[in-house]
Amino acid sequence: MSNAQNKKLYIKTYGCQMNAYDTRRMADILRPMGYSTVDEPDSADMVILNTCHIREKATDKVFSDLGRIREHKIEKERNGEQMVVAVAGCVAQAEGDVILSRARHVDMVFGPQTYHELPEMLAKITGAYGAERVINTDFPVEQKFDFLPEENAVSGSTAFLSIQEGCDKFCTFCVVPYTRGSEYSRGAAAIINEARRMVANGARDITLLGQNVNAYHGDGVDGKTWGLGRLIRELADIDDLKRIRYSTSHPCDVQDDLIEAHRDVPKLMPHLHLPVQSGSNKILKAMNRKHTIENYLDIIARFREAQPDIELSSDFIIGFPGETDEDFEATYQLVKNTIFTAAYSFKYSPRPGTPAANMTNLVRENIKDERLQRLQALLSEQALTFNRSFIGKSVEVLFDSNQIRPGQLHGRTRYNTTVYAKGPERLYGQLVDVIIEDAGQTALHGSVKMADAA
Repeated sequence: MSNAQNKKLYIKTYGCQMNAYDTRRMADILRPMGYSTVDEPDSADMVILNTCHIREKATDKVFSDLGRIREHKIEKERNGEQMVVAVAGCVAQAEGDVILSRARHVDMVFGPQTYHELPEMLAKITGAYGAERVINTDFPVEQKFDFLPEENAVSGSTAFLSIQEGCDKFCTFCVVPYTRGSEYSRGAAAIINEARRMVANGARDITLLGQNVNAYHGDGVDGKTWGLGRLIRELADIDDLKRIRYSTSHPCDVQDDLIEAHRDVPKLMPHLHLPVQSGSNKILKAMNRKHTIENYLDIIARFREAQPDIELSSDFIIGFPGETDEDFEATYQLVKNTIFTAAYSFKYSPRPGTPAANMTNLVRENIKDERLQRLQALLSEQALTFNRSFIGKSVEVLFDSNQIRPGQLHGRTRYNTTVYAKGPERLYGQLVDVIIEDAGQTALHGSVKMADAA
């Protein structure tokens, strides 16, 4: 191992924004032990693959990366050095024994609820009493958030803050309840304090994260239980915090206080990511979504009444077992009539251990492909139409980072749309008016107003 005060840590993050949050906190935990992060794994003293089980063939991708990491570990050992290889996250939680059996060079496997125990796990690997492979996929009684160090300085003007974790919905296609555990909400005081530290370190746009973030029901600073809407109102009082967002929501957890927050809190951005998955009530029932299309449309109508400017994004699973042409057509018509400015749409693929993995009446792959292509064409058309509506207009943008090309800034609108604009670097972290000159499906392009650029 390298000098105790100069060790290199490489973390590869797969999947969702919550994994990105977990990655940052793992780096915070290991920093007092002398680890600093690097961008490549070849010379690292510790490599962590922070995995996600949502996407298709997630396990295969992990083993493919582990094969490449193995070569780096062998080279380190040839030079008399040590590389600790760890697999973390949801694939680790679901398939930890398989990982240790198939990849003998993996030293440590741990789930997303146990990374606060990293120092103890690492001691077992590198301790004086010899190396010991570690698997830690329990759901501990204590909550990891209670044991994490204070948030390290954020990078840029945007930040993600985890406020809720786990899921009690048990959709038949989803592994989250088995890998992240039951729903847990952090106390409001801890969240507010972390948000204040983020803002002090430069964050101006904070996204509140949770598997079902609008199921938040944490202990409030007044001794009462707070919902997400009440928490947002409190966060809005933080000076220098300009924008508040949240993701991902479940239709069954939408409460009046959240809808009212969209009406009353200017810092809460007019964007709602509300996954529906299918436009067919029959398929929703098979998915165990616990809501109907009628429920979903009523919720959207209530949000739009409270905040007429709100824009929607969603998730869609195409080709779920039993999906007929009529079921797919119902999904297509839902998208056509509702209009989504962005969406994540995927072909159904079974996840081991979920009820849907044992379902029959499967949809052929070529039919899935045809349906997905048709839906994505409609979603792309809606996104492009929305983005082009800004051409020639002035749009408020928060710039958060630089791009490769000199003089080009990167930022986001109130609707979370990416913007590339010409302007000076001193505009990082500022809300600036940008004249939109061109638009694609996923981004806007423009120039900073002359008064701001000067």
